[in-house]
Amino acid sequence: MFRRSGASATLSTALFAAAAALVLTASSTATAAVTAPGFISGTDLPPHASSPWYAGKVTKGLPETAPFCLEGALPAVGSWHRSFGTDVDAGAVQVSVRAASDAAAVKLAAALKRKVAACASDWLRTMPGGTASWQDYGKLSVEEGAHVYGVHTSIPESEPGVALFGIGRDGSTVTVVKWSQMGYLTDAPVPAFKKTTTKAVNKLNP
Repeated sequence: MFRRSGASATLSTALFAAAAALVLTASSTATAAVTAPGFISGTDLPPHASSPWYAGKVTKGLPETAPFCLEGALPAVGSWHRSFGTDVDAGAVQVSVRAASDAAAVKLAAALKRKVAACASDWLRTMPGGTASWQDYGKLSVEEGAHVYGVHTSIPESEPGVALFGIGRDGSTVTVVKWSQMGYLTDAPVPAFKKTTTKAVNKLNP
């Protein structure tokens, strides 16, 4: 009768354990990829003076209309979004992306920041007669970091618009929150939106 030696048995056990660990790791990665990140709620947004915030469902994929300034910058794969509205002119959207790796998330976050920083000048090239400006409101110390920007645009005989963007990362997950309403950069609730951005990043992987 053939008998497995002690060394062979030990090797087989080690190989089995390694294979099992690989399967578990792959399974965990796949689960993370299909699980929605945590999202903010309406009460996490800057309070509006005359209306509550209404929150839509957390939905897989990108919004039907890409957020202003971020057209073509967000990948559909691994993305989730949630839209918010009010009874008046203010609106918001959060888009979160589970990237393939921390390195991929770093690249995505950097690309989104560049896109927002260039938004005002890019918009002006397509809107003769319009005016636009932007403001860098600085970094936030939360998880792997976040950054807040503001963009103002206006065209003749139309109401001016202002938007705030919070872009942050927790591990391999990137999120961007866009808040907007009629007005100017001086009307934007920057301190409150910084708190919104911090909450958004903290909630990504509870």
